[in-house]
Amino acid sequence: MLAVQRTVAAGARRSGGTRSLFSSASQGKQRLVILGSGWGGYEILRAIDKKRWNVIVVSPSNYFNFTPLLASCSVGTLEFRAAVEPVRRYTPDVMPATAPVKLPESGHPTERSDVNESASSVKGSTEKFQLTYDKLVIAVGAYSQSTATYYLVRSAADARDCAAFNVPGVKEHAHFLKDIRDARAIRTRILDCFEQANQPTITDADRRKLLNFCIVGGGPTGVEFAAELHDFLHTDLARHYPVLARMAKINLYDVAPVILGGFDTGLQEYVSFSVVYHNKASLALLTTPVSNRYATSKFKREGIRLLTQHHVERVEAGRMFVTEEGEVDFGLLVWSTGLAPNPLIQSITEAKKDERTKRSLVTNGNLNVIMKDTGAPDSDVFAIGDAALIQDQPLPATAQVANQQAKYLTRQLNRLVRSGRVDDAPFKFQNMGSLAYVGDWEAIFDRTKVERGPKGKETGRLAWLLWRSAYFTKTLSVRNKILVPMYWFLNWIFGRDLSRF
Repeated sequence: MLAVQRTVAAGARRSGGTRSLFSSASQGKQRLVILGSGWGGYEILRAIDKKRWNVIVVSPSNYFNFTPLLASCSVGTLEFRAAVEPVRRYTPDVMPATAPVKLPESGHPTERSDVNESASSVKGSTEKFQLTYDKLVIAVGAYSQSTATYYLVRSAADARDCAAFNVPGVKEHAHFLKDIRDARAIRTRILDCFEQANQPTITDADRRKLLNFCIVGGGPTGVEFAAELHDFLHTDLARHYPVLARMAKINLYDVAPVILGGFDTGLQEYVSFSVVYHNKASLALLTTPVSNRYATSKFKREGIRLLTQHHVERVEAGRMFVTEEGEVDFGLLVWSTGLAPNPLIQSITEAKKDERTKRSLVTNGNLNVIMKDTGAPDSDVFAIGDAALIQDQPLPATAQVANQQAKYLTRQLNRLVRSGRVDDAPFKFQNMGSLAYVGDWEAIFDRTKVERGPKGKETGRLAWLLWRSAYFTKTLSVRNKILVPMYWFLNWIFGRDLSRF
């Protein structure tokens, strides 16, 4: 097993670089080691000057997940290949150390549960070796908060970051949505539920249990998956399983009073009134303004329940226990409740960590990791994305932040290797706005917090066009820029593929 040893994190150095892990060093070429192939690590891999740096990527996966499209892949709106980019596209200029490397995988504990087990898992050697570097970039991200106790605290953000651990059964019986393999497992499970419910020996009561789909977490991932699932149920599945589709229910649980906590309040209300709303204060709907009641009647969807201020106590096979509801049977449970520490970050003892969450390495404004003993930044070690927190500058744990940090760091590293100097200007995050799909070819677009350009917000079909345009333009490769709109068009004409494989 390849292990990022603490001797490396503490400051092991190498004067030269190599073209592979084991061959002799290339004279005058420094080694850049990138841990992770997510939004931060992959962006550095794409843009780094590979002629001047000897680049090694360490990742449990040999691909990059375009995470905004995973919800679409999980219901067949897009095929899986359209949401991934291969890391080995850049070989032999880059030496990837991927599977069978057994670092903790993004979104999952090291020991994968049966419900999320991938058929393509590769068992590697357990032998360790030390990997040295001149510059190290830690971009390993964070886990899904799959074992978080989801209790009510001051805000939704606090709930995601400060939750205690050990809700029994979540890892074993829930699905996550952080990786393309998660999307594949969810898609298979949805179709399995309908095929099982279609058997003549099943009672209607058991059918309703199988067709009860639960999502825990009211952030963009949970909301977009609920919207995609709703579209799937009311189009393709309703055509092929008309009786069963009418039995299917979607339930979205969140501990906070509202969903999409990072969005503008008006947009939260837009989404909240698009579904059947259930919470302790539901009578307040009677006193909402006329415009909100109009939104309720226009965007209300049958079969979706939004259950805020609800707390999951434990999960068992096919059922979970909710404080406010008691026992809830389900055919599919998708868990999307924020972030928990990556074990690699937990294992690093030499660096300063965020006291509140313990999941992030503290960096200075130039993204250098601050060492715990000296309080000084290490000029050779950088951390970006969900694994990092800039001192006195808290930023949201989003792909947008990781991507901008990667672009900043790439410019710095390229400038360093070409001229021997770096720009002293610290990293500054530019909020480009937030998008979320809410179903029925509608979306929400929030630019109320941007620092540059026009501010505003948009809903409905125009926001949906902006949502699709943004993800199309952000798709990285020419291949996927062709595949994504092609699959959108094909599924619009012919419908989604219901094959199980």
